[in-house]
Amino acid sequence: MAVIDNAIYASDGHRVATPASLDATWEALGEHHGFAWIGLYRPDEGELGAVAAEFGLHELAVEDALSGHQRAKLEQYADTRFIVLRPARYIDSDERVEFGEVHLFVGANFVVVIRHAEAPDLARVRRRLEHEPELLARGPLAVLYGIVDRIVDDYVPVIAGLENDIDEIEEQLFTGDSTVAKRIYDLSGEVMEFQRAVKPLADMIETVRGRLPESETASLELRRSFRDVADHVIRITDKADELRQTLQNALSVNATLVAQRQNDEMQRLSETSVKQAEQTKKISSWAAILFAPSLIAGVYGMNFHGMPELSWPFGYPLAVLVMVAFSVTLYLVFKARSWL
Repeated sequence: MAVIDNAIYASDGHRVATPASLDATWEALGEHHGFAWIGLYRPDEGELGAVAAEFGLHELAVEDALSGHQRAKLEQYADTRFIVLRPARYIDSDERVEFGEVHLFVGANFVVVIRHAEAPDLARVRRRLEHEPELLARGPLAVLYGIVDRIVDDYVPVIAGLENDIDEIEEQLFTGDSTVAKRIYDLSGEVMEFQRAVKPLADMIETVRGRLPESETASLELRRSFRDVADHVIRITDKADELRQTLQNALSVNATLVAQRQNDEMQRLSETSVKQAEQTKKISSWAAILFAPSLIAGVYGMNFHGMPELSWPFGYPLAVLVMVAFSVTLYLVFKARSWL
């Protein structure tokens, strides 16, 4: 059975009955004139249908509660409010925000709480409120306040975990780690999903507060309690906005650093190419200077009979002079062009 706890609370906030079945809950509620608090964990269609039949829950809200995967929202069906909350916890090892769902049907004399994930531990909320009967005496909306307050408190470690990993990213940016861009992108997605879970809460709480009478003492205390939770939500929302902006800045800085490293690499390659070109010019220049004497010496080194100037006394000095002249001329030309 999906029923985790089933209790009737009197007008003074004390538990007066723990019915063994949902049928007995309705009967006990008529006897004690308080309100019922039913906690369900992943109920199936039949189980939730039984609850819906007992308390007249709207079929559209029941369908949403069964299907899950709902956004945070507050809907009014006659005298019953249907609230969807998105509790969260941070999985530091995966750098991931894990979301659950809590659905609440809040009527004049009942509150049905449906939990679709292990977290949060709503038994702690029940124990807290049962130790504060003066708070629980304010009725089903006090239960709504206690659950919202627990979920919002659980958002604080999520913010702390995200902030810690973003601090690590800021240090990682200047190490040249190529994986930092993906880490920034993944964390940005987690922050945006967290924002979608948190942002609707401020308007939802304000709507609940706005419908509470200002003249009644009990309502006034509830208004103050909800206002305190709303202040926490606003602070968490502002902090999430700051984290998202920090990640966007980090992504821009990373892009700038990557571009700078690429420019530095291109400049280094360009300087290397220039140096290689200078060396090539020098080698080519000296090769050209040595080519002309080598050509002349090579021709006369063939020792064929009948070659010009072989028997001329000035033939050898002339050949040497021509080789030197060619070499000096080429040296001066290359020097003038800064090749040497």
